[in-house]
Amino acid sequence: MGKYLLKPLAAFARFSHQHRCLCTTTLTAEFTDLCSKGHLKEAFANFSSLIWSEPPLCSLLLKACIQIQSLFLTKQIHSLITTSGCSRDKFVNNHLLNTYCKLGRVSTAVALFETLPKKNVMSYNILIGGFIQSGDLDSAMKLFDEMVERNLATWNAMITGLTQFEFNKEGLSMFSSMHELGFLPDAFTLGSVLRGCAGLKDLNRGRQVHSYAVKSGFDLHLVVGSSLAHMYMKSGSLGEGEKVIRSMPVHSVVACNTFIAGMAQNGYSEVVLDQYNIMKIAGFRPDKITFVSVISSCSELATLGQGQQIHAEVIKFGALSVISVISSLVSMYSRCGCLDDALKVFEEKEGADVVLWSAMIAAYGFHGRGKEAIELFNRMEKEGLEANEVTFLSLLYACSHCGLKDKGLELFDLMMDKYRLQPKVEHYTCVVDLLGRSGRLEEAEWLIRSMPVKADAIIWKTLLSACKTHKNADMAKRIAEQVLRINPHDSASYVLLSNIQASARRWQDVSEVRKAMRERNVKKEPGTSWFELKNQVHQFIMGDKSHPQSEEIDAYLKDLMEELKLKGYVPDTGSVLHDMDAEEKEYNLVHHSEKLAIAFALMNTVEGVPIRIMKNLRVCGDCHIAIKYISSMKKREIIVRDASRFHHFKDGHCSCGDYW
Repeated sequence: MGKYLLKPLAAFARFSHQHRCLCTTTLTAEFTDLCSKGHLKEAFANFSSLIWSEPPLCSLLLKACIQIQSLFLTKQIHSLITTSGCSRDKFVNNHLLNTYCKLGRVSTAVALFETLPKKNVMSYNILIGGFIQSGDLDSAMKLFDEMVERNLATWNAMITGLTQFEFNKEGLSMFSSMHELGFLPDAFTLGSVLRGCAGLKDLNRGRQVHSYAVKSGFDLHLVVGSSLAHMYMKSGSLGEGEKVIRSMPVHSVVACNTFIAGMAQNGYSEVVLDQYNIMKIAGFRPDKITFVSVISSCSELATLGQGQQIHAEVIKFGALSVISVISSLVSMYSRCGCLDDALKVFEEKEGADVVLWSAMIAAYGFHGRGKEAIELFNRMEKEGLEANEVTFLSLLYACSHCGLKDKGLELFDLMMDKYRLQPKVEHYTCVVDLLGRSGRLEEAEWLIRSMPVKADAIIWKTLLSACKTHKNADMAKRIAEQVLRINPHDSASYVLLSNIQASARRWQDVSEVRKAMRERNVKKEPGTSWFELKNQVHQFIMGDKSHPQSEEIDAYLKDLMEELKLKGYVPDTGSVLHDMDAEEKEYNLVHHSEKLAIAFALMNTVEGVPIRIMKNLRVCGDCHIAIKYISSMKKREIIVRDASRFHHFKDGHCSCGDYW
């Protein structure tokens, strides 16, 4: 009889156990779902008994704390872990440690780490990650050195941290040490190492890593493939980068962004816009990284129409809250000559950071609005934001382009004394420009020779330009030697020196400069201007007859110049090569690229519409005078962006006040 009773009892026991397991599984699933949605209070209230019986479930609550960024709830769960007796569980402690690190409470994480009864490799890795996240590489390295046991994740964390903060040589050195100790890199390691190679522009090391990736089969991995393409493009090998992307079996937004960013950084702005359209046709959704590269390319091309279209797409895809995108839009509108639109984008953003403020200050400076740039800086200081090197560079640039010498020198002192920022050669260049434009040439030269940073060709060229302004031919010859010692093939310096000597009627010196150009095979960069009409960019170069309306433009220009002469315009042939006759000199001036572009614009746009021209070189004196006459006679605002700044011509006047 007994044996017959035992069978049902055993079956019932099995059923009860299965039922309890099923109930627990169901409850755990419900609890997990609430945690994943961030409903921590509801999860704790409804399942407190389950948590007490299964303390490791606290890890789910901690993950949710990271998701909703709640330090308050993290501390409550920490208390629960302590009172439940679960504080000796390595799994739970590591989750708690990770939560404090992810919430930026590294000091709390350190205190917890020091009290842990049991630590493993994961505990060390988490704290190393926390140090790196907070930018404390020294503490991360110290902890790394203390570790008796390390795994691949440990090495990955350190290599990533070093390359992330641009300690690229140290990152590659650590990769070599890791390899020597027998650790085999994974896709994550290779991605970080390739970013280090890109930062150093080290093609040889990059190609070695590429070879390893191919042998180990990681070259087809999405992260490795994108990092390889980025490395090649950052190092200037665009063909190899494009080849890597084309060979990837699966494309993604990351791969598209890598290609677009690489092309943008290397100046292939038109390719960037083409690839952006191809990316959208392929069904990929652009993100903030895409938009920054594409908007920057519109800035370079000064294609306002396309920039406005992309602005609309930024709004459509919900990227208008991203500071880097907004800063790019401010720069784009500014560089397309639309300062008011740049200001509107800036003012509409709440909670702007120093990057955005600096972008708007730079926009004011680029348009010769130095006083507004300084006022904006004062507003920025009142907001409690701390200016950085870029902010001061923008301010100094604004001052140098508006003749605000005293204010510029005051800001230079403020940068060093109050903000404790060490000026770079770019800051000194602005100060040299300030001094040079105001006629203090010897003081400017002394500053270059005594500054603690190494002078480059640009700072000497800045002083050379000031020599031209103040017609100091003797100093110009000496300064030009400095420029050409650094860059013997800099055509602009030869031309500038030749013009200075021509203005001083030193024809023998002019001949020597031109002879040196021939001997060194230095070619003068041709002046090129661009004008956008109905989203199509038209390019103009003096002597180039390839434009479909070339003959009509020539005829229009001839009539236009005759009209200008009746209004008082006299061609300024002073800087044209002296071995031309008067007629040749005038023909040369009439056909400068900006005049060709303006003639085309006048012929093809409606009366009253502003004309925006972009030019690769500085506007010459004759063109500056002629455009003032044209703006008055045709009642048009003509906005010219040259290599240095913006000129807003209106009613016979220029925004630069003839100070350029």
